[in-house]
Amino acid sequence: MVGTPNNNSNGCDASVLLNSTKNNAAEKVGPPNVSLHAFYVIDSAKKAVEELCPGVVSCADILALAARDAVALSGGPTWDVPKGRKDGRVSKATDTRQLPFPTFNFSQLQQSFSRRGLSVDDLVALSGGHTLGFAHCSSFKKRIHNFDSTHDVDPSMHPSFAANLQRVCPVNNKAKAAGTTMDTTPVKFDNAYYKLLGKGKGLFSSDAALMTDSNAKALVLKFAGSDEDFREAFVKSMIRMSSLGGGGGVEVRLDCKEVR
Repeated sequence: MVGTPNNNSNGCDASVLLNSTKNNAAEKVGPPNVSLHAFYVIDSAKKAVEELCPGVVSCADILALAARDAVALSGGPTWDVPKGRKDGRVSKATDTRQLPFPTFNFSQLQQSFSRRGLSVDDLVALSGGHTLGFAHCSSFKKRIHNFDSTHDVDPSMHPSFAANLQRVCPVNNKAKAAGTTMDTTPVKFDNAYYKLLGKGKGLFSSDAALMTDSNAKALVLKFAGSDEDFREAFVKSMIRMSSLGGGGGVEVRLDCKEVR
């Protein structure tokens, strides 16, 4: 998923790219990051860049540029990515607890974004990154099975949508790879995500939570009605997020997967 709130728990320092070691479980195996794949794309880009400009371009900058290009190649907007980040040397799965979870309610989402200097406008715009990608059953199973003491399914979810998800992810599901796309156009960057939210067809609890706050809901409906407004807001919020401080970057990593 592109544009979701910073999967690097230490800031924009490419800590999410580091592999685990025998003495440390890295961020990429933390619960919020289990859906992240294709790290080889970043590794390939790093290899190509190192051949031309050895020791100059950080993995953190490559990651930010790759996110931009993934959006553009999917039919979305493009933008100038601020550069000059450094790579961190620390990556711990336990640190991912501070990242937004797909089970978060609106208050939890707002607090998580606020701690990073991001607003409700940023929250709603960046959630639109869910227009791309795939989610495993573990990310939303609580909404479709044994939701609470009186409902098996989250009552805010459209019944037919919930029924389809139950077929994909039955209560006794054992397939780790099972899941579904984030919206109906998973390889196209568009505002379909917001249109589905307005119909009770948001996949995560954190998606549905946007409809429980009046200001966030107004933005969801605005973006559902105007793809242009969504794109403009998304670009602004992506630039803001990618410029956040607080990272532990100290070097230009020669191999994005490991520190030396």
